[in-house]
Order: sequence, then structure tokens, then C-alpha cells
Amino acid sequence: MADIRLKSLAELQVMRESGQQLASVFRYLDTQLELGISTMEINDLAERYIVDSLGARPASKGQYGYQYALNTSVNNVVCHGVPAGNQRMKSGDIVNVDITLEQGGFIADSSKMYLFGDVAPEAKRLVNVTYDAMWAGIREVKPGARLGDVGHAIQQYAERHGYTIVREYCGHGIGREMHEEPQVLHYGQRGRGLLLEEGMTFTIEPMINQGRAKVKTKKDGWTVVTSDKKLSAQWEHTIAVTADAYEVLTLRDEECELAADSSEEAELYVSE
Repeated sequence: MADIRLKSLAELQVMRESGQQLASVFRYLDTQLELGISTMEINDLAERYIVDSLGARPASKGQYGYQYALNTSVNNVVCHGVPAGNQRMKSGDIVNVDITLEQGGFIADSSKMYLFGDVAPEAKRLVNVTYDAMWAGIREVKPGARLGDVGHAIQQYAERHGYTIVREYCGHGIGREMHEEPQVLHYGQRGRGLLLEEGMTFTIEPMINQGRAKVKTKKDGWTVVTSDKKLSAQWEHTIAVTADAYEVLTLRDEECELAADSSEEAELYVSE
């Protein structure tokens, strides 16, 4: 436990505020994203909103030498997609927009899938299942549970629907630093792994593939793609372990009812 940074109630309140600021970035993007927009334009819209409207800092910019405010992972890109001015969204595309924001000394991290135009049913299904798998993991979070319970729930949900879990990348502790302990795997065994304790904060962010789980990194050193060129999807939230369960610090307005429903098969929300 020496490496796990438990957050005080005061620190959690700051993280809650930064998380809700990040949720507002997605609310703004919801009104701006349309067919033909480039991934660089998405980046620029988000950065201006974070800096000018919120007075916050895009925490990804400058982290590990990365130049941009967010990642845009389109279609077969698993994660860490780099925005580009010549990459424009066309009908049928799915894209994960992954944004971090720092305010008051604490970082929030979340991502959301956007669907453009006439998206194929199999692509929508992948997006839906990935979202539900994330929530299956989130609902396992409570004091006394183990990280293996979270990973197991995600893995079982995804595999039951015929998909595979990317194992090279995982969720992570978060707070004053973007990446803290613990690592949060999206696969695992019940009853195994770190014991969860009130005050822990971490991300849950499953990357789920339509085909094989194998991935590779492109020559730019950032962009991770599926090895078989099939689609991948991801959703992400920042979570706090509370006295009796969990709190989704980056919860978006449209998810409030879903978050309040603890049933295993709660109604899915998917942005289209």
C-alpha cells in the first residue's frame, strides 16, 4: 500500500470538480463534432475550451513529450491516436476521444466514443458492448473488493459477446500525477489482486477488439492499432472508492440515471 496515494475528502472534492470540468468538455464537443471535422480540429476545440473557458490545463499536452491536448483513436486504432489535420471524419467512422484535464493540482481522465453518420451495426455493437463492459467493471468497485473482481467482470462481459480484451494497456491510479499506482487490468480472476480501500482513485478504460487481441504500435511511436485491422473501441472514467461503493468523478449528464442503476444489465447510453 506504500505506493497507493489515498485521497482525503478535501482532495476528493477537488478531483470531483476537475472531473466535472472534464465532463463539460465532452458536453461541449457533443455540440461541435460533425461529419468532415478533422481530428486536429477536435483537438483544437477541446484545448481552447479547457484553457479559455475553464481556466484549466490539458494535462496530456507535454506529458511524455506528447504535443497535443487529447488522443483521437479512429476505427482500428486501439489507443493513443495522434490528431491530424488531414484525418477527417467520414460516415461510418467511430472514434474514441480521450482527454485529460488538470485543475487545482489534480488530474481527471476520461474518454468517449463518437459515431459519425451511417455506422455499421457490427461497429455499433462493439461500441455498445465496450461501454457496458466498462460499467460492469465500475459496479464491482467498493471497499473490500479486489482489482481482480473489476478485471474479471470486464473480461467476462466482453468475451461473452465474442470480443477480446487488449492486455498491453490498462487503467491506472490518478491524482496529482496522471499515472499513479495501482495498475487496473481489464481482465483477471475474482478474489485476486489489490484490496480496494476508501480514498483510492483510478481509471477504468477497457480497450476491446472486434477481432484478435493482438496490437502493434505504428512508426510514430504513439498510435496503437489492431494487428488484424479490425475495429477497436474504448470508454473511460475516473473512479473513486467511497466508504460503501464508488463514485464516477467524470460522470456525464446523460449517464446519471445509469450510474444510479446498480443492476447488471442497466440500459445502455451510446452517443451517436
